[in-house]
Amino acid sequence: MLIFDKEERVKFISLSSGSNGNCYYLSNGTVSIIIDFGIGVRTAKKRLTEYGIDLSEIDLVLVTHDHIDHIKHLGSFAERFMKPVYATESLHKALSDHFVTRGKIGAFKRVIEAETPSEYKNVKITPFPVPHDGTDNYGFFIEMSGVKITLVTDVGAVTETVLKYASMANHLVFESNYDCDMLKGGSYPKMLIERISNGKGHLSNKQSAEAIGKIYHREMKSLLLCHLSANNNNPEIAYSTASQSLLSAGAIPGENITLECLPRGASSRMYIFD
Repeated sequence: MLIFDKEERVKFISLSSGSNGNCYYLSNGTVSIIIDFGIGVRTAKKRLTEYGIDLSEIDLVLVTHDHIDHIKHLGSFAERFMKPVYATESLHKALSDHFVTRGKIGAFKRVIEAETPSEYKNVKITPFPVPHDGTDNYGFFIEMSGVKITLVTDVGAVTETVLKYASMANHLVFESNYDCDMLKGGSYPKMLIERISNGKGHLSNKQSAEAIGKIYHREMKSLLLCHLSANNNNPEIAYSTASQSLLSAGAIPGENITLECLPRGASSRMYIFD
């Protein structure tokens, strides 16, 4: 079990990343945040305990959108631990109507606005809109202990807004969902293929890599690829595609930038962001 000091170094753990469930942990020892709660409360508790982290110490939850793999256990967590849930007004409305969160958030509702920073104990949180087919869909730009983190998951196209906030990050969590050939040559029906690739679904490895070439700057220290498809991608292809883009931009994975794929259905290692 890893035990870490209580102050200032920013830690990140992906507790799960993919259509089976999404949940991310971010903390500077003073403020601890969960982004999305698509995995079971017991599972989250067990995975955090492996790092000496108590789930009850979470200060707040951020919600990217209302798809089931991101909110399946949000209501249970909010009820049990009575923690505030931060989302836009329209997303909160969707959560109040959703069968897994209906009637469970209530007094724990906290409203934030797109592209407007909200502050919690010196941590600045800015949601920004992304194209996806949920009710209301956001990435997050978070400033914590002098570190800038951007998370972009479930995004169908790379907009100027996505580029703006991703380019501000020292540490970027960015979707690389599918390989185009695997998707087209796989078993998915045409309707589902179109839903994934129509600009409001997910990013391909190629789209992600093209964006990374525009986003990368010398102050970017890590790039973590998230939400990889189990059926239409594999980590080696996603890594290779992103790596080539970084090399073209002048970055060398493993030397001046960390490049890794976040695992599906399991927790990642703990990353230290500084």
